Amino acid sequence: MRLRFLAPVLTFAAIAAIMWYALFNLNPKEIPSEMISKPLPEFDLAAVPDYGPALATADLASGKITLLNVFASWCVACLAEHPFFMDLKRQNLVDIYGLNYKDTPDAAAQWLSRHGNPYMRTGMDIKGRVGIDLGVYGVPETFVISADGKILDKIIGPVSKDIFDTRIRPFLQGTGS
Repeated sequence: MRLRFLAPVLTFAAIAAIMWYALFNLNPKEIPSEMISKPLPEFDLAAVPDYGPALATADLASGKITLLNVFASWCVACLAEHPFFMDLKRQNLVDIYGLNYKDTPDAAAQWLSRHGNPYMRTGMDIKGRVGIDLGVYGVPETFVISADGKILDKIIGPVSKDIFDTRIRPFLQGTGS
């Protein structure tokens, strides 16, 4: 009879211990991606209206390291990282391509008009199909793409100078893993 009452208490204690561990020891920005070291999925998307040529998989196999930034006009964190991407464009450190995720063409165009366009090309992923194929959890996310179009790294959340220096610059210098 006592065992019947003890089982729920022990189950609760085990779940509480796991949650406590996860809360203080796991980093949600380090979610592993199954796409690392794999080629980009095939896609061919229309451009954000009035913002350059369309975006296709072949554009990212450009012979050099590139970034694919997943952004949206409704994303507050995208706005936080956007000035840094504008600085990268001015410095010409890396080509950045924009994947507009689950947004309307007008909203995306207005957002780029208001905040600037750091992207070489843009693609409208209106239904989120390409995002699903890439394993996108939310926006912003930025993928580091190899010269031959393979995914080298995935950064969840806004890219900052520190993240750029520790996660992206090593690939640009040929020292990334």
